[in-house]
Amino acid sequence: MKQIYTILGNRSFLILLLIINIAGTVYGYDWYMWQLVDTPAIFLPFVPDSPTASLFFVIVLIAFLLGRNWPIFEALAIVTLVKYGIWAVVMNLLVFQVTGEVEITALMLIISHGAMAVQGVLYAPFYRIKAWHLIIATIWTLHNDVIDYVFFMLPRYSVLNEYIPQIGYFTFWLSIFSLGLTYLLCIRKGRFQLKMPSIHQ
Repeated sequence: MKQIYTILGNRSFLILLLIINIAGTVYGYDWYMWQLVDTPAIFLPFVPDSPTASLFFVIVLIAFLLGRNWPIFEALAIVTLVKYGIWAVVMNLLVFQVTGEVEITALMLIISHGAMAVQGVLYAPFYRIKAWHLIIATIWTLHNDVIDYVFFMLPRYSVLNEYIPQIGYFTFWLSIFSLGLTYLLCIRKGRFQLKMPSIHQ
């Protein structure tokens, strides 16, 4: 376990991870572009879910490289990385179940989004999240669910349209799970923590 965190805290590894996440964020926003062009301006910040999650983590990584913690972004990052990482994996598996076809793009999305969720959790010992940071992340996350499933701004998977109510219900409880996991890993007394100097080894 100690060796894992030695690697995660290595400056060169952080830079590599930053580059990967920047590339993934750019790709993600580009993937959403066709949906964003006909999205009302008021909803634009809440449509590109996964790339915004990775953007939060990009900011977290930049803070780490500067020897700092920006806990509001840490809270937003871990909650949304876990939520949308798992969500995208499940949705792409559901597409496979409905269509019976496996596409290379879908496999790539499953792997990349699974990695999103994992990286958010792995860096939890370095976060310095307090209760009020989690409250803000909670408001953002649940508000995003309302935007997605009340105003129907969710990512468009046409083959899954008939399952929107079930997907909305699943997404709400996935939000609750992600928030609860964040509390356990980042706020609960006695949680596993690593000090900031470990990040620069």
